[in-house]
Amino acid sequence: MSADPAAAGRMRELLAIMSRLRAADGCPWDKEQSFASIAPYTIEEAYEVADAAERGDMQHLKDELGDLLFQVVFHSQLASEANHFDFEAVAGAICDKLVRRHPHVFGNGGPTTPAEQSVLWEEIKAQERGAAGGSQSGHLDGVPQALPALMRAYKLSKRAARVGFDFEHSSQSADKVAEELAEVRDAAGAAATFEEVGDLLFAAANLARKLDVDAEAALRSANAKFERRFRAMESLAARRGEVFAQLTLEAQERLWAEVKRGE
Repeated sequence: MSADPAAAGRMRELLAIMSRLRAADGCPWDKEQSFASIAPYTIEEAYEVADAAERGDMQHLKDELGDLLFQVVFHSQLASEANHFDFEAVAGAICDKLVRRHPHVFGNGGPTTPAEQSVLWEEIKAQERGAAGGSQSGHLDGVPQALPALMRAYKLSKRAARVGFDFEHSSQSADKVAEELAEVRDAAGAAATFEEVGDLLFAAANLARKLDVDAEAALRSANAKFERRFRAMESLAARRGEVFAQLTLEAQERLWAEVKRGE
């Protein structure tokens, strides 16, 4: 394995820029930041990377990856100032982890298919959690609390499935969704509505997993589709001299159907 000297040089430049921004005479905004204050920006940048990738916008993807890399450097700088770790330690940790989790590449053979590798990857992760000790002893340990709720539901059900707590068939998961929907209808307006809607969403995320569908990505796609069609309805109404907000629901639904047919 060999590093690109030019890339290594630009990485050193980025680290130097970060250090300068946090210096006594650096940027007032950067100097006052903490792990907690920049964490929301880190999450935002990750979503912007995902958005650019999904749209296939390579120029924006390059820019967004740079923004996300800066977040890693920012956190590393804060940690270095507090004598916890530095960027080199972060890079070293991920290098070690990747080598450790790919024994079939860097070791003496192993899985030859993606499915076999996924099983091995999870086994190694479980071993790592066990070796870490501490309070992580349950099968659901290590699923980050800060994940978006839909994504966390997906991962929690996946973890439970590893130890057999799962429906055998996706049709059973679909039946569970129907059951939870019925309970939402029964509870509508009552105090239990909040809880029942949560159960319905969890069941839907579990069904997505059983169907091998990324629930978070599927919902993002549905959001984009709804936004596209809604904007098209507004444009169509405007071209006809109508004010969309003043149309009856029936008229709006006719526009929706028209837009849907035109796609």
